[in-house]
Amino acid sequence: MPNSSSISEFLLLPLADTRQLQRLHFWLLLGIYLAALLGNGLISTAIACDRRLHTPMYFFLLNLALLDLGCISTTLPKAMANALWDTRAISYAGCAAQIFFFYFFISAEYSLLTIMSYDRYIAICKPLHYGTLMDSRACATMAAAAWGAGLLYSLLHTASTFSLPLCQGNVVNQFFCEIPQILKLSCSDSNLREVVLIIFSGSLSFGCFVFIVVSYVQIFLAVLRMPSEQGRHKAFSTCLPHLTVVSLFLSTGFFAYLKPPSISSPLLDLTVSLLYSVFPPTLNPIIYGMRNRDVKHALSRVLQYTLLHLL
Repeated sequence: MPNSSSISEFLLLPLADTRQLQRLHFWLLLGIYLAALLGNGLISTAIACDRRLHTPMYFFLLNLALLDLGCISTTLPKAMANALWDTRAISYAGCAAQIFFFYFFISAEYSLLTIMSYDRYIAICKPLHYGTLMDSRACATMAAAAWGAGLLYSLLHTASTFSLPLCQGNVVNQFFCEIPQILKLSCSDSNLREVVLIIFSGSLSFGCFVFIVVSYVQIFLAVLRMPSEQGRHKAFSTCLPHLTVVSLFLSTGFFAYLKPPSISSPLLDLTVSLLYSVFPPTLNPIIYGMRNRDVKHALSRVLQYTLLHLL
């Protein structure tokens, strides 16, 4: 069997067995990818151009849209190219880059969603201190911390994974490169460094999850104590999009990585990987755009401005 020094490329899992289905999958993925680019691009443009949206909540939403763009651009273009040209190959360097960027964007997004729950907690539970605790410098620092945490997490895991000797072939049972599939190609059943990193990252992920849950428990208690029905509705309307995005992100990701091995199969793994790597970046702008009146108004103004100058 080849070792890691002799592997020049990996073979990814094809999306279909026939050319007709591969072409169909190409057009489906292209439609999803363009929808994600359009949705996240419009959200980013609206927030950047509308000064009324230059607030902490929308600043973090802008970062979320950029992370979603990066995440889906890491996996789908290569999958579409493979489906279009009937190939499975990805270079060794390309596979390493795909793992690095995917885990960078996905972990930074999780950190950012945790920060966004803190932002909602301060806005609703401590409104008098919101301007002090969430000033522009604090927001920039927290956003930079989310991106930095994603960078460090991805760098450590990618370096640890590709330092292992690989002698179980070069076939990756996934439509993109991911760490669990590369570890299956390792010569050893386990690696102490990777086990330690997984335990450490799992602890951090669980800590973020607990923080989000505790924040929303406090938020709901504060909202229920509000005397005004209009105030309760406004508070819920600002929290529901974020809560929906968090639920979609965590449910698909947890099922992908924590599902029992007894129910694992190539088709199920492929379906689940599409759910957690493709659906959240595509649906996030729809969730925020449809549930947030300020974003919808900003988007309409951007579209009107664009059409006016085009015509």
